[in-house]
Amino acid sequence: MSLWTAAEIAQATGGAASAPFAVSGVAFDSREVGPGDLFVAMKGETTDGHKFLDKAFAQGAAGALVSEGTQHPHVRVPDSAAALEALGRASRARMAGKVIGVTGSVGKTGTKEALFQALDRAAPGRVHRSVKSYNNHVGVPLSLARMPRDSDYGVFEMGMNHAGELAALTRQVRPHVAIVTAIAPAHIEFFGTEAKIAEAKAEIFEGLEPDGTAIIPYDSPHVATLYNKAERHAARILTFGMSRDADVHALETVPAPGGGTLVTAKLPEAELCFTVAAPGDHWVSNALAVLAAVEAVGGDVAAAGLALAEMPGLPGRGERRVLRVEGGEALLIDESYNANPLSMAATLKQLGREKAQRRIAILGGMRELGDQSAALHAGLAEPLVAGQVDHAILVGPEMTPLAGALAGLAHDHVADTAAAIPLIQDMMRPGDAILVKGSNGVGLSRLVAALADAARDGDDN
Repeated sequence: MSLWTAAEIAQATGGAASAPFAVSGVAFDSREVGPGDLFVAMKGETTDGHKFLDKAFAQGAAGALVSEGTQHPHVRVPDSAAALEALGRASRARMAGKVIGVTGSVGKTGTKEALFQALDRAAPGRVHRSVKSYNNHVGVPLSLARMPRDSDYGVFEMGMNHAGELAALTRQVRPHVAIVTAIAPAHIEFFGTEAKIAEAKAEIFEGLEPDGTAIIPYDSPHVATLYNKAERHAARILTFGMSRDADVHALETVPAPGGGTLVTAKLPEAELCFTVAAPGDHWVSNALAVLAAVEAVGGDVAAAGLALAEMPGLPGRGERRVLRVEGGEALLIDESYNANPLSMAATLKQLGREKAQRRIAILGGMRELGDQSAALHAGLAEPLVAGQVDHAILVGPEMTPLAGALAGLAHDHVADTAAAIPLIQDMMRPGDAILVKGSNGVGLSRLVAALADAARDGDDN
């Protein structure tokens, strides 16, 4: 069964089809187009997708969504971006399964991926989720448009950095279950206070289906804000957290031999003992949110527990790699995709639990913190000490306040990632545990790649 036919695309978007065709996928980046895809040619501020139509069809595109004339098979519309949104809405309308929406300042991508694994364990091949971090005004409709019509479950990540953005996205997704993972001062530059961030995240509940469930973090200082908003839109509210007062909570947590956590959890209708493969208290919290959502959609909670035990770390979001260095091995913990004060503290806490001869933290600047940036960066001194870090490499100008606050902790402060790479390459030795974390714009993923490449080269020699 095709994902979309030309006639269905034309009906959903109000466009006109040049010829019959059928597509098996949707892409708006010509570099990602594969055989059978629909290429959505959109006009942006710096580029125009129509310039890449020939490239897209050379890579196997079966049709295009365009706002200009072309000789290739297409559906023509006045506005390609608006048409993609319409296609996403049509996809959601024809899907008869359960939909889960995920947002939060931290943990939303990991929670989305864990939910996918948890549901797919019991319904293999019947679960769809947004890929990468396609969570904005373009990524969400793209992810919706890609959803197979016969999906049993859809899991969608939604992000925002301004008030009102999440409200628009959640009305497209129309979730049966809406999760807020945690509230932290991410994007605080655009909000002013963490309380305003909580209000903006609570917009996810506005799109809930009439019988929908809101899932909120009980341990958050903003639980009342989230709860009050949820009460106006949700038929049911579930809280999760470490407190015994949460609807879904951990009765007991014990470090697991492989580095994760063995958890005994209490749910409204069950008690479950399972392992969270990913290390850290923040992953225990994410797992509790996952179990709450699986229970809310009537999924298999036991299968979800098995999936959580097997879930690998995600590149840039906790992936662990063993690096071969002269004389032995070192552990690399890749958290290079994103950072804010809450996630920095959580990962540094976990670093302190790693069995290592030496703990090294390579920390990049945290972006979009506005006039609170200096204080929030300097505030990382305490988590660094608590995490028993032996040496810190601080990357970028935002880290200047932290460098000034580290009186007794060995550290280097460098201008950029390029300067940090040779520094850590010369420094690391067997038995090290190396954490790499920073905002994506700092580019610490290049450092991770350089260390991984060096380790592979060493294996070849």
